[in-house]
Amino acid sequence: MLNLITGGAGFIGSNLCRALLERGERVRVLDNFLTGSRDNLAGLDIELMEGDASDPEVCRRACAGVDFVFHEGALPSVPRSVENPLASHAHCATATVVLLHAARQARVRRVIYASSSSVYGDTPTLPKTETMTPQPRSPYAVAKLAGEHYCRAFYLCYGMETVALRYFNIFGPRQDPSSPYSGVLSRFISQLLANQPCTIFGSGEISRDFTYIDNVVEANLLAREAPCAPGKFYNIGCGKRVTLAWVYEFLAGELGITAPPQYGPARAGDVPHSLADITAARHDLRYEPRVDVETGLRLTLAWQQGARNTGPT
Repeated sequence: MLNLITGGAGFIGSNLCRALLERGERVRVLDNFLTGSRDNLAGLDIELMEGDASDPEVCRRACAGVDFVFHEGALPSVPRSVENPLASHAHCATATVVLLHAARQARVRRVIYASSSSVYGDTPTLPKTETMTPQPRSPYAVAKLAGEHYCRAFYLCYGMETVALRYFNIFGPRQDPSSPYSGVLSRFISQLLANQPCTIFGSGEISRDFTYIDNVVEANLLAREAPCAPGKFYNIGCGKRVTLAWVYEFLAGELGITAPPQYGPARAGDVPHSLADITAARHDLRYEPRVDVETGLRLTLAWQQGARNTGPT
């Protein structure tokens, strides 16, 4: 069985690579290395293709002989999309329709698409359910929602099996803390380990449904096999939210640090709260988050401490 992972050198993609290889499956990675890292793939027995998913010929070659596609490739970050909406559209929306077309031509069995909780926007209703009307407020969120619609259209028009997963604030090993667009948790940990001040943008009461990477990997594997999933989209989170102030206090407490965080202005496009209703994923995918946020934070902290001392593995 051959799996194609777009964005496989990135945070989520590289963790998915490892899970598939541990199951004895074959993996092909397509990555343009705009945000991914070759270090994330070091020592992995994969087939690596360097190229851009918005290029039809690249996608045609990448999809040849593939059974399943995990489309993790994108240009992540809400702030980045606000700065450069054209790039966000090209690497998210355009790349998705190009990939879907190539996958259909190659008779791929199913495409699992990485969407985002950002499609919900800042509607005050919590938790977010799949029946809510999306109200994206950033170019990144719009592009991710466009990808969902393309997945649904390919299912309805061509009978091609597609499943979209709306990720809620993923964190864990191999998330790059050095990037200005990295997840807040990896950035907090990196700054705390370096004894640098941490900045919370906006109110410390901003809350997120932080979801450890192992839960997301499991959701992808379940979505690949679930018989009733094609044509649908699912929230993938933990169903629990915590504030950024709580996260900082927890991490600082684990490290014995007493210094308070700094606060900065809210970032354009960010939403104040997120919380996933995962009822549908539980029912259709048999998804159950196995790693809670506290355990995930401890695992991530340990990994970043190890990477800091020895380099990424």
